[in-house]
Amino acid sequence: MPAASKFGALPARGKQARPTAFLTIMEGCDKFCTYCVVPYTRGAEISRSWTAILDEARALVDGGVKEITLLGQNVNAWSGEDSRGVMQGMDGLVRALADIPELQRIRYTTSHPNDMGDGLIAAHGDCAKLMPFLHLPVQSGNDRILKAMNRSHDVGSYLRLIDRVRAVRPDIALSGDFIVGFPGETDAEFEDTLRIVDAVGYAQCYSFKYSPRPGTPAADMDGQVPAAVMDERLARLQAAINRHQVAFNSTTVGRRTDILLERKGRYPGQLIGKTPWLQSVHVTAPDHAIGDLIEVDIISAGPNSLAGEYSRRKAA
Repeated sequence: MPAASKFGALPARGKQARPTAFLTIMEGCDKFCTYCVVPYTRGAEISRSWTAILDEARALVDGGVKEITLLGQNVNAWSGEDSRGVMQGMDGLVRALADIPELQRIRYTTSHPNDMGDGLIAAHGDCAKLMPFLHLPVQSGNDRILKAMNRSHDVGSYLRLIDRVRAVRPDIALSGDFIVGFPGETDAEFEDTLRIVDAVGYAQCYSFKYSPRPGTPAADMDGQVPAAVMDERLARLQAAINRHQVAFNSTTVGRRTDILLERKGRYPGQLIGKTPWLQSVHVTAPDHAIGDLIEVDIISAGPNSLAGEYSRRKAA
């Protein structure tokens, strides 16, 4: 039987057939955002051990996995001792995973701005297997709302962080989370959220209407925003996000890039893979199979996916 822990059972060696896999490296969160139940339901941050993570990663790779996404409610807060007893942050873990020869790609989600340290930023610039994609939620573009959310960062510090990441990896794709209609949010404060979307130019985002969670501080705050107002704000926000997503996808047309083939498409010989920037690409490649890493030329872009033309085989 596979070994087990509070983080789940390890897969049996040789049984894994998927080209991508998720690997939980920590659970819980210590941030106590006023809208969030995670600290109460999942508890404090607990990092999984270095050895357990690397053992599971090797087992996944032995089973055919070529891309691993590291998971945690606040994944970039991971820390632990390496095999020599030296304390490491997530950047050290990423570099150790990159040393697994057959592992081609590394991703992680979900991260918090306060835990984007110098080492992890540097890894985005010099670790080739760490994909140029960063999901970094800001939640609002207004400082008063961010303070009420207990986000521990402001708009200025968030934008400076984005600038630092882009300085080491100019082609990085940014993703984020937004909440509209947080208690007390005014029309002007919502407009600030639209401004930060334009300032960053996200490749993709998740956006939600505020929903009170029993037991959280925000649920008892004054100024709960009417549902109709939240609906209108969400529609405007999603329109802005979609506009930037289309623009980002359009910039990849004419680019040659590798994609990891993940599943079959709708038509004979068609396969779907992901770019380093987490975009889905449809390509006709009947001589290839799920799990292959191939080069394609991006020939067209839609709002949610790209079309590619097979270029040549890339060593997998």
